[in-house]
Amino acid sequence: MDLPINPPLRPMLAKAVKTMPKGDLLYEPKWDGFRCIVFRDGDEVELSSRGERPLTRYFPELVEAVKRELPERCVVDGEIVLPKGSRLDFDGLQQRIHPAASRIKLLSERTPASFIAFDLLALGDESLMETPLGERRRRLVEALSAARAPVYVTPASDSYDLALRWFDEFEGAGLDGVIAKPRDTVYEPDRRVLFKVKHERTCDCVVAGFRWHKSGPVVGSLLLGLYNSEGKLQHVGVAASFSMKRRAELVEELRPYRLENLDEHPWAEWANQTEATVDRMPGAVSRWTGKKDLSWVPLRPELVVEVAYEGMEGDRIRHTARFRNWRPDRTPESCTYEQLEVPVAYDLNDILAGEATSPRTDR
Repeated sequence: MDLPINPPLRPMLAKAVKTMPKGDLLYEPKWDGFRCIVFRDGDEVELSSRGERPLTRYFPELVEAVKRELPERCVVDGEIVLPKGSRLDFDGLQQRIHPAASRIKLLSERTPASFIAFDLLALGDESLMETPLGERRRRLVEALSAARAPVYVTPASDSYDLALRWFDEFEGAGLDGVIAKPRDTVYEPDRRVLFKVKHERTCDCVVAGFRWHKSGPVVGSLLLGLYNSEGKLQHVGVAASFSMKRRAELVEELRPYRLENLDEHPWAEWANQTEATVDRMPGAVSRWTGKKDLSWVPLRPELVVEVAYEGMEGDRIRHTARFRNWRPDRTPESCTYEQLEVPVAYDLNDILAGEATSPRTDR
């Protein structure tokens, strides 16, 4: 591969802000998938993740799509997503990371992914990394004007009002916010020079276990549960991002609730899981790092915690939740799915077809 920019390359990043910024900005929907920089030099294609891990082998259908739909020699920043019906399926996308070649082939046929392009870093022999974003966007639209599914160019607009509409409506299609990009910025790898506005809600969850931190005998994350309509405690995700001082304090706070006999725990059946499963229950092997220790310490399901979260993916919290407060005033049994806010449905196909960029009309 001989391009003006060759892998490895870390993507440009965004920092979280509480409100939609104003100014000389381009707004784009924030896609919920795997960040990916595509390198194409003729028949050579490499899909590189945010952490510079190769994604190429996991998405053979996208490799073929890149050869068919992207310019002969280019570097394109974007997102790998998995459409399912009228919304994105992040759970299904995670299933695509599998060690077995036969499984990869099967899933590429059963649950094919799409690539959403949002930045052009090189074209032919020309590097565009020092070119302002506004011009890179124009070149991207031009270069991919004839691209067909499963390759798309993300919608973009300089309208603040339209960005607010996207933020309100697109969550119903599985997207998780809006990215605001200064039009004059050059491409700065691994630097947070963009802005992201994401949904944040709170809910009360049962703390049913914890994992040790990789650095030593302090708490790494809390395992969260909600009671479903059948009265069973469903594992919904984890809360993390504590300071090291707080991690040590949590060891003592949780000590009175630790269970020696796992048979008394509602998640006992998952304790000895050795494969990455759809449910991703406590103890399941990570699809990204199969050797990572995900063992957990069971707790009596009596503690209630308020956490902040961005949204739901099926019956689980999407991404990592953030600890807010203990809730001694709440009973564990009151922590059910009924407390969760459900976004209004929005058809993903309207976004992909470019029908969501016009001013608001009665839908």
